[in-house]
Amino acid sequence: MRRFAPLVPAGGPVLDLACGGGRHLRLFHGRGHPVTGVDIDLGGVADLRGAPGVELVAADLENGNPWPLPGERRFAAVVVANYLHRPLFGALLDVLAPGGVLLYETFAAGNARFGKPSSAAFLLQPGELLEVARGRLQVVAYEHGIVDSPRPAVVQRIAAMNDPAGGTLGETAGETAPEPHPLPA
Repeated sequence: MRRFAPLVPAGGPVLDLACGGGRHLRLFHGRGHPVTGVDIDLGGVADLRGAPGVELVAADLENGNPWPLPGERRFAAVVVANYLHRPLFGALLDVLAPGGVLLYETFAAGNARFGKPSSAAFLLQPGELLEVARGRLQVVAYEHGIVDSPRPAVVQRIAAMNDPAGGTLGETAGETAPEPHPLPA
């Protein structure tokens, strides 16, 4: 997440879905972004309550209730880490502003050998985040593999921008290729 934070338009609002202890809320707030954290339990971010530029929304994202934010809200970035509820994929893309960035990382197939989560319901399948982005976002980076820290796990991550048709390089196999974005170091 930290590596791709510079892709987020300066000062743009950031949504941290299933924000947990607020690691990414704090990262983006520290970079000057107004942040919105959504989680069923906001205990891990209680210290941020009332801070300027911080909005906290308590919501159960899996109980079938409507999306917890007003429909017209758009974000310069949507950040999701270690959380998977597939029915939300469409809503996450819908709240991404033009030029906004989706930063998503969670556990993937093969993680059972390292512990939980181990159920397929909570593990991304190979290429699943690429399929979520296909036709809607320009993928800047994608990874699927084993990490050692903070504990061994199989993860999948994507950084993708909401500009699939922005700028063109020319035609490749009859399709227009979007202008590439600089990769952060």
